[in-house]
Amino acid sequence: MPAVLFVCLGNICRSPLAEGVFRHLTRHHAGEMLVIDSAGTGAWHQGEGPDPRSVAVAARHGIDISSQRARQVVAADFTRFDVILAMDGSNLSDLRRMAPARATAKVRLFLDAPPRDVPDPYYGGADGFEAVFAMVEQGARRVAEELGIPV
Repeated sequence: MPAVLFVCLGNICRSPLAEGVFRHLTRHHAGEMLVIDSAGTGAWHQGEGPDPRSVAVAARHGIDISSQRARQVVAADFTRFDVILAMDGSNLSDLRRMAPARATAKVRLFLDAPPRDVPDPYYGGADGFEAVFAMVEQGARRVAEELGIPV
């Protein structure tokens, strides 16, 4: 089974949602064999839980992400994971710059068909988190399909 890493800026809003949604969608078919994680390109929130608004929107959809903890992308991620999915173009650029020469992971935009950013809802209200959740759910379904994992 493939190893998938979701990446945003601080790992407290978008990527924890993507990790939680993907884990939720694939839980019946992938079980413990699938490696799913999230990280941030920055370390500002390292060790913190997801933004309470991300936790709340996930909970409204039956997904518990409250135990996740933010971490920063490290060099080992580029060989540990098969696919690294950036939430926006800025994170994608940062990841490509951070990738060591020995990187084996495929690094790409999370929403790549058609290519578009998942907007950062951090400075907005609850409605922004709901919109991001919908985008993330759609994208997670597509990624699972691409990887051959039934949802």
